[in-house]
Amino acid sequence: MRRRTVTAGSLEEILQATAPAPAPEQAAAPPAAPAPAPREEHGLRTEFEFELPRGYVDEAGTVHRHGAMRLATARDELRPQIDLRVKENPAYLSVVLLSQVITRIGAITDVHAGVVERMYATDVAFLQDFYRRVNSEGHTRAAVTCPHCEGGFEVDLSGGRLGES
Repeated sequence: MRRRTVTAGSLEEILQATAPAPAPEQAAAPPAAPAPAPREEHGLRTEFEFELPRGYVDEAGTVHRHGAMRLATARDELRPQIDLRVKENPAYLSVVLLSQVITRIGAITDVHAGVVERMYATDVAFLQDFYRRVNSEGHTRAAVTCPHCEGGFEVDLSGGRLGES
C-alpha cells in the first residue's frame, strides 16, 4: 500500500478548505427580533502579565521587562508544525510558539520569532515555563519552600521581583 502525501500552502488554506459551508439564507425571513443581550463574562482570564528576569534589549538599547501572554489556541499549537524553520530544527518550535502567544513586551506589540530569538536564554526559559503554567495549569503561581525555615508558600510568577510586594 502506497502512502500519498499532499501539501497545502498554509494552515489557513487547510482550515478554509475543511470549513463547513455556510447555510443558505431563507427567502422569507421572519421579522427581525431584538438583539440578544451581550453575554456576561464568566471571569475567564485570557491574558497574563509577566516580568522577564533579565529583559529584552531592542535595537535602540532599551530594556523591556514587562509583557503579556495570552492563552494559546489549538491553531497556535498546530501552526509551528508546518513552519519550515521548525521542520529543519525541532528546537525552534518554542520560539515560533512563544512569538504567537506573547502579545507585548514593554512597548513592543509586534512580537515575532526574531524578537524571541534575540532574547536571553534565561528569559526564554522563563517564558517557556510561564507558557506551560498558564496553558496547562491555568494560573501563574508556583509552590516554593523557604531554604531557612523550610516553610512552604506560593509565589506569583507573573510580576514583581521576588521579595517585593
